[in-house]
Amino acid sequence: MSLVFYTNPQSRGRIARWMLEEVGAPYETVVLGYADSMKAAEYRAINLMAKVPAIVHDGRVVTECAAICAYLADAFPDAGLAPPPSDRADYYRWLFFAAGPVEQAVIDHVRKIEVTAEQGRMVGYGSYDATVDALDEAVQGRHFIAGDRFSAADVYVGSHIAWGLAFGTLPKRDAFETYLSGLTARPAYQRAQQLDEQAAAA
Repeated sequence: MSLVFYTNPQSRGRIARWMLEEVGAPYETVVLGYADSMKAAEYRAINLMAKVPAIVHDGRVVTECAAICAYLADAFPDAGLAPPPSDRADYYRWLFFAAGPVEQAVIDHVRKIEVTAEQGRMVGYGSYDATVDALDEAVQGRHFIAGDRFSAADVYVGSHIAWGLAFGTLPKRDAFETYLSGLTARPAYQRAQQLDEQAAAA
């Protein structure tokens, strides 16, 4: 088994790093620079977008953080990071809600793109406020986003909330902070943060 992780510590690669640490399988890390190795032909052969993260698992390439999280949960079932197929409704719903509406709404909000009521029918997230309210309700009073156990969806949703609170792209709400506090206490999250901080300092 070979598992190679391509990343930069100042990127969404932190999401994939956390997922890899939750999986617990050995992996090799390749840190790429934005201005050089990320744009090189060698890496573009893996990801034509010249973006990180990406993983290569036994010759199979997976890009996009939500896809990486879902793939790793399925590829390493012993880690218990995906619910049984019959119980995956909330798992898929909130994993891809974060990958679609949350990410796009936050990016547009940061870019100061105002969506009119008419445009809200066209864009997938409707409005920034509606997206934030839906995310708030999804985690309200819950330790985990999908059922009664931690899953890959918590890695992905939790990462978006952590980023949003750290950089002010999401409002500080009790539901977000309470949900996140349980996730960031996990040993795998702590290991991932330490590894990325070491990579950033190198």
